[in-house]
Amino acid sequence: MAVFNLTPSDPSSFILTGIPGLEAAHVWISIPFSTFYIIGLLGNFMLLFIVGKEHTLHKPMYLLLCMLALTDIATPTFVVPKALCIFWLNLKGISVAGCLTQMFFLHTVSVMHSAVLVTMAFDRYVAICNPLRYASILTNARVAKLGLLGLIRAVLLILPLTLLMSRQSFCANRIIPHTQCEHIAVAKMLCGDITINRTYGLMLLFVLIGFDLTLIALSYGLIIKAVLKISSRKTHQKALNTCTAHLCVMLTYYTPSLFSNLTRRFSHYIAPYIDIILADLYLLIPPMLNPIIYGIKTKELWEKVGKYSCRK
Repeated sequence: MAVFNLTPSDPSSFILTGIPGLEAAHVWISIPFSTFYIIGLLGNFMLLFIVGKEHTLHKPMYLLLCMLALTDIATPTFVVPKALCIFWLNLKGISVAGCLTQMFFLHTVSVMHSAVLVTMAFDRYVAICNPLRYASILTNARVAKLGLLGLIRAVLLILPLTLLMSRQSFCANRIIPHTQCEHIAVAKMLCGDITINRTYGLMLLFVLIGFDLTLIALSYGLIIKAVLKISSRKTHQKALNTCTAHLCVMLTYYTPSLFSNLTRRFSHYIAPYIDIILADLYLLIPPMLNPIIYGIKTKELWEKVGKYSCRK
């Protein structure tokens, strides 16, 4: 087995240890890691393929699904290959520039993912509350512009965090007890006071997730209000069914995200390996489940999946 010849004192590198305390089980842990990753890639690439091939699916809702699929492909791809190199080949070294680059893209995609969920909530609000104006309010071009704004917001918010860290010096102990260059884990390697880094990271967590969740809650509050005014029970069911998939996707994303981030910052009673496994699963489970949820819950998409599966 190849071993990366690196010492913690190397001024241009870090060492990612993987999952401390479970080193003997790294090969076994890699099995679910790689399985979840492959299933997620297959599901999301299939979604992109079907939407791209079917002109009847070239609608705002499916354009948003494609944006979600792209973030679901990117998120684990920035983490899993390096984690598998640690688990299988014991290649634990990563350059400082590579570590900061991974951190930047990982958090940027996470913020972008949240922006897509907000836009999807707005899409459902317009579809239910203003169905007659849906086609004029949400065009493909407008959805694409909202996606671009979400990407710009993500870059502008995460870039200062990365630049701030790149300008500070790192201590001699460059061992990161993690499988990835997550912000808090890298910040602990900084010499001196890291209050600014911690404060900015915590502010991003509450402002972004708090702001995005507020917009989503507002959208669904208006949706519920509109649905309650409808007298037909069948129409009630139809309206709520259009939101089920989005609600499931939000739960699989925000719940583990909040739990993982808060326990990482405030809990001193959880074993480190549990925290690291939760952080990794948070990056693996939602990308694997999202295409499955939308494939099952969206009738039009499910029919197209069946069409291509039967053809093959």
